[in-house]
Amino acid sequence: MLSRRCLLAPLFALVALLSLTGVSAAHSSSLEVVASGLDNPRGLDIGYWGQIYVAEAGRGGPGPCVGSDEEEGVVCAGASGAVTKIWHGKKRHVVTGLPSLATPGSEATPDSPAVEAGSNAIGPSDISLGLFNAYLTVGLGQNPAVRAELGPLGPGFGKLYRISPFGRVRAVADISAYEAAANPDGNTEEGGVDSNPNSVLAKPARRYVVDAGANDLLRVGPTGRIRTVAVFPQRIVPAPPGIPDLPEGTEIPMQAVPTNVVQGPDHALYVSQLTGFPFPVGAANIYRVDRRGGEPEVYASGFTNVTDLAFGPDGSLYVVEIATNGLLSGDPTGALKRVAPDGTVETIASEGLVNPYGVAISRRGDIYVSNHGTEAGTGEVVRVHPGG
Repeated sequence: MLSRRCLLAPLFALVALLSLTGVSAAHSSSLEVVASGLDNPRGLDIGYWGQIYVAEAGRGGPGPCVGSDEEEGVVCAGASGAVTKIWHGKKRHVVTGLPSLATPGSEATPDSPAVEAGSNAIGPSDISLGLFNAYLTVGLGQNPAVRAELGPLGPGFGKLYRISPFGRVRAVADISAYEAAANPDGNTEEGGVDSNPNSVLAKPARRYVVDAGANDLLRVGPTGRIRTVAVFPQRIVPAPPGIPDLPEGTEIPMQAVPTNVVQGPDHALYVSQLTGFPFPVGAANIYRVDRRGGEPEVYASGFTNVTDLAFGPDGSLYVVEIATNGLLSGDPTGALKRVAPDGTVETIASEGLVNPYGVAISRRGDIYVSNHGTEAGTGEVVRVHPGG
């Protein structure tokens, strides 16, 4: 779950499935499970020796609970977020006790399906390995003022953390407080102040953070000072059918909802887009942003609900779609797609990817994806073996 602007939980009325034009059929790829039993696994990174680190958003906890714009109604806090290391076929927690928000679960009704407890969590969302330390984002997905209602765990949401080689965790920047004070996208509508730090890219003397709720890309300096690098604009799109009081053909604003940031071979920054409601199929872009800031430029388009990016050794960009047929479809099938340096897009894997979330590529070119990324207890990290 990204933010209340995103409505990531796939609990909506069905809409017609649309095809993605200009994208080739999927390769016959296979998935190898390298770790299972994870709680809402999200962003990944890979160490020099091939160690995989995954941010687990957790499964929430006993509370306090606060209201949510998602269909589950409320989310409850708990110290169930973690960072897990996977190496030589074994997994172990390297950090535990991190803040997490998730639904307590609900039974099925005539209007909605059952919701599993702990699903669609918000908590640790991405990890990036620096030269000596690792950096971790912990999301929020609400107005920063909500943190005051979440008890002792509340202040821990919406921040960027540094993890030392000894496993010590320290907050280095309050991303949600920056949104509350600066509101870079200038959204003054109800719910306009919204923060969900969702991705981090660690570079020497600076960290880049994508705030999915705030629609911006931020730079965090060595002292924790935050500045805005880019803001991602709203777009006007057709409203989906079946919304009361909205005639057919009505157009509505759609939030950008940026999700991930990586650095390309040209040293520019590339940012993925989930899109906000109504999550149109084929409407997500990949943006290119100059490191010094400026207007985002569309690098590639035609994607659906993208959550993560990674560049491969050959300069290709790998793209994770959490729901290839759109979040409103009710279909959890996702995809891993590849954008070649010449701009050609192909689907690398889809079968077996269920709400995939993160992707990381080793120095040797091994591809890893976090799978079942919105589920507690059944999340996985899989290695993708592309077909011919």
